[in-house]
Amino acid sequence: MEFSHVSVMVGECLEVLMPERGGIFVDCTCGGGGHSLEIAKRLPANSRLVCLDRDDAALAAAEKRLSAFSDKVTLVKSNFENLTSVLDSLGIEKIDGVMWDLGVSSYQLDEASRGFSYMNDAPLDMRMDKSAGKSAADVVNTYSEGDLRRIISDYGEERFAAAIAKNIVLQREKKPLETTFELVDVITRSIPARSRRTESKHPAKRTFQAIRIEVNGELEVIEPSVEGAVSRLNVGGRAAVITFHSGEDRIVKQTFKRFENPCICPKDFPVCVCGLKPQIRLLSKKAIAPSAKEIEINPRARSAKLRAAEKI
Repeated sequence: MEFSHVSVMVGECLEVLMPERGGIFVDCTCGGGGHSLEIAKRLPANSRLVCLDRDDAALAAAEKRLSAFSDKVTLVKSNFENLTSVLDSLGIEKIDGVMWDLGVSSYQLDEASRGFSYMNDAPLDMRMDKSAGKSAADVVNTYSEGDLRRIISDYGEERFAAAIAKNIVLQREKKPLETTFELVDVITRSIPARSRRTESKHPAKRTFQAIRIEVNGELEVIEPSVEGAVSRLNVGGRAAVITFHSGEDRIVKQTFKRFENPCICPKDFPVCVCGLKPQIRLLSKKAIAPSAKEIEINPRARSAKLRAAEKI
């Protein structure tokens, strides 16, 4: 299957990053190269774009898509949690812009064999990097009932997490869960029929999201990556983060807030004595949402939020 992904909020990201200023930019989640291509088009001479992704299929697609800009673009297979070490390996001390498009790509959802989708039967995998780490089958067949309940509740915000976790454990005692449809069947049986009838979303949507986040460690790497990026931004450099999940957005919001107002003095102190100074300013107090037109064209953009900041 050809790598296909409709990039979200491209115009808004370009407005934030302003690659036409020139310098060194980083796309931490290159995917098929959608955002990267538009950044590369606008980079003046002697500028550079570093593209990170841990998915081999994504990098292959990005290399093809960005071939006309090979003199400006460097592709690196890496999780964005390794941002600072990647920059070190490339001899880059400071950067002028950085972005993240978090979550799963359209290609990963639509490619049945990857096991991300509850709409197609496939082995339970869900790994963004197929060469490393645990799979979804490892999670559902080895995690304790308590851990499964926590993951499904916290990452999926699924109100029937307890029942789903219990039934996963009961089912795997008979036979390990190996395919997406086997897991969908357990989830569906765990949700009351009335709720299934009144819920507009597929009954497995939240649980699949939760397991995918756990498999890929998606939330735990956001804060250190943003911290590393802020430390490497030049003054005036900008960061843009697109999230699709409330947990992602909460981490980005709190991390930006900590850099915007790092003071740790007690609130009743008349003046700051800790000496910690703001490192960024927010470019928008609230998260930026996609336009109604974009949502109409690409319904997957509906849950997207963009937060942006500038180094001061």
